[in-house]
Amino acid sequence: MDVIEIIKAVFYGILEGITEWLPVSSTGHLILLNEFLGLNVAPELGSTFADEYWKMFEVVIQLGAILAVVVMFFGKLNPFSPSKNRAEKKSTWVLWAKVLVASVPAAFIGIVLDKVIEKISGKDIDGWIYNWQVVSVALIVYGILFILIEKLHSGKQGDIESVDDISFSKAAVIGCFQALSIVPGTSRSGSTILGARCIGISRPAAAEFSFFMGIPAMFGASLIKGYGFFDYVGEANVSVPALAWIVLAVASLVAFLVSMAAIKFLMDFVKKHSFAPFGVYRIVLGALVILYFALS
Repeated sequence: MDVIEIIKAVFYGILEGITEWLPVSSTGHLILLNEFLGLNVAPELGSTFADEYWKMFEVVIQLGAILAVVVMFFGKLNPFSPSKNRAEKKSTWVLWAKVLVASVPAAFIGIVLDKVIEKISGKDIDGWIYNWQVVSVALIVYGILFILIEKLHSGKQGDIESVDDISFSKAAVIGCFQALSIVPGTSRSGSTILGARCIGISRPAAAEFSFFMGIPAMFGASLIKGYGFFDYVGEANVSVPALAWIVLAVASLVAFLVSMAAIKFLMDFVKKHSFAPFGVYRIVLGALVILYFALS
């Protein structure tokens, strides 16, 4: 049984590592995989533990993928690098400031919306939107938007070709688009890239800035979900089995390793191609999901 769960963790890690960076929604894919290949790390602890563990797991393994960005772009993101002169260090600090500005809308809206919904309904936002119905509709809707946006900007590279040239106001606009990714199936990278393209930012710069925005977003989300899980464990007086931590560690490590290749692929892809193929993929996948569950 333990080996089976670890093999599942590898599958989850591979899926997360690929879909975190492509504009196809990693959370949506994880939710769909969970429908077919659910984790079962502690069956003796019941469904409540399983639900709480899953809420934490599907966010924290995304942190593993995000760490790939830190490693691959460490030189660009490190303001303390001895190889940088004073102006370059200042430019790096400014870049981080823009990333933080872009991160505020999603953080604010996500926390407020979660509290409001929980107060009104007695159930947090995850309980309402983390299901195949929401994921499939979001996949299709944003797939259509990707195709339309790319058609509108066909042949246009974008006025802004470097993340260093993105202004604070444009960063804030991109951040508002990132807030759309609260809905699973939307795609955090997809919504930010979509927003960036709408305001004249080139595909490579849009993709790179989206990568950087993921760092505070996923560190913050992992902190919140991790705190929520440990709070549940403490209140329920539950002893978390070692297998649960091993599965989380394996999935996160695999996500990190696969992400290294996925990021390189996307950066090479966007230099030569549009995002329209991802739009088609989203529509097809969303339709197949609806068809599958409608017939099952």
